[in-house]
Amino acid sequence: MNQRVVITGIGIYSCLGNNLQEVRDSLYNGKSGIGIDEARKEFGYRSPLTGLIETPDLKPFLSRRARVGMGQPAIFAYTSTREALGQAGLDIDFLENNETGIIFGNDSTAEAVIETVDKARLKKDTTLIGSGAIFQNMNCTVNMNLSTIFKLKGVNFTLSAACASGSHSIGMAYLLIKHGYQNRVVCGGAQEVNIYTMGSFDGLGVFSVREDDPTAASRPFDRDRDGLIPSGGAATVILESYESAVKRGANILAEIIGYGFSSNGDHISNPNLDGQTRSLNMALSQAKIDAEEIDYINAHATSTPVGDSTEAQAILEVLGDKVPVSSTKSMTGHECWMAGASEIVYSLLMMQNDFIAPNINFENPDEHSAKINIINQTKQQKINCFLSNSFGFGGTNSTLIIRKVS
Repeated sequence: MNQRVVITGIGIYSCLGNNLQEVRDSLYNGKSGIGIDEARKEFGYRSPLTGLIETPDLKPFLSRRARVGMGQPAIFAYTSTREALGQAGLDIDFLENNETGIIFGNDSTAEAVIETVDKARLKKDTTLIGSGAIFQNMNCTVNMNLSTIFKLKGVNFTLSAACASGSHSIGMAYLLIKHGYQNRVVCGGAQEVNIYTMGSFDGLGVFSVREDDPTAASRPFDRDRDGLIPSGGAATVILESYESAVKRGANILAEIIGYGFSSNGDHISNPNLDGQTRSLNMALSQAKIDAEEIDYINAHATSTPVGDSTEAQAILEVLGDKVPVSSTKSMTGHECWMAGASEIVYSLLMMQNDFIAPNINFENPDEHSAKINIINQTKQQKINCFLSNSFGFGGTNSTLIIRKVS
């Protein structure tokens, strides 16, 4: 089988806003969601900068029994998934009676694990930890909670691939639907934002320390970038076979036409030009399009010195110097496990509203970013086809290509 795979719903909960409309406005206006978390200073962080996002209250929507096993990633993901299912027109009755899968990207549950261990040490009695702890502690916390709450009966697993987790979750769901194993999959990425989750990253010295101007700290592709900003939340993308979507009268937002992936097989943390170009070329080959047909690239660029330079070289080599490029991480910071999914949502909002969100804080190019077409101010432009890159520690690379349905 070779089914077409379309997107029928999206949802978002991020530092740019709590829903699609708020996020669309932030993207259009180049509004940063980055600020200072004083708790990180007290905890011993080198950098207190982060995407500012509050944990939503689910009491109006879920019983205590349903909430007890949900840590921060699951709470964020419930919020974005609720919005995405609503847009897709999928209610509980339909989901319970029509097989629907879930693949979510998540690569840590630090807060839940640490709080569980602290409680055990304090009470000296594991029976007092609480019944919900185990479900919060597991990396599959998003899948196990959402599959139960939304009555999902199809494929069910968590994808853990560092900062490409969200992108690969969409890619794997795409392959399952394309080859006829599923008709419909809920997919996305979630990233916790508490003080426990990013301490080890901070200790590596990879975060920006530009505290005097937080909203200018994330500077993808800019010559004066000094590190990334951690962030998080959740993003959900509903994928369906074209036939299934048409049959139930769903509103089709776009179609996935290419998924490229690769492993660097090299350094555990440094990027690799060969790995990135192979992922890009595979996506183009799968999509059966020429590079000139790409109208916009949402770059992975995280505001790190080496990472951004490598990606600029890969873009130039495979896609040339004309295609518009921006990194929404200039506004969001690096949403890590969520980023590959959220950047699909951000790009779809641009596609729906005919604009390219700016790569804010891009003032002085370096030798590599000067050679590609980086958009640093909101640009009115129709987007028929876009490409999104995601790269992660361990050398995992993912590229998705999405096009309007003709």
